[in-house]
Amino acid sequence: MNTIEKIRLENMKEDLPALNVGDTVQVDVKIIEGDKERIQAFTGTIIAKNGSGIAQTVTLRRVVSGQGVERVIPLHSPRIAGFKVTREGSVRRAKLYYLRKQVGKAAKVKAKRLI
Repeated sequence: MNTIEKIRLENMKEDLPALNVGDTVQVDVKIIEGDKERIQAFTGTIIAKNGSGIAQTVTLRRVVSGQGVERVIPLHSPRIAGFKVTREGSVRRAKLYYLRKQVGKAAKVKAKRLI
């Protein structure tokens, strides 16, 4: 194993929950303002997963004041304080880009039924 692979393995997070496309997730992001650091929550629906290993990312989407906001979150970034799955979604696609065109209730993902 070369040096780059060792560094990648050292910096990967071990405590990530199972994140699937369609899930609604709350991501705690560390924000630095001047000399102060705080944690800001971003809640959204996962519409895509990309990459593998330390370069894995998820794309989150939410609607704020009638405007769609998307954010690409690197899973293993030190700026990410934590993930919390608030709702599991039931979808049949790997990418939910069609939600960008939907409005209102049509833009919601159905919740997974637990039997």
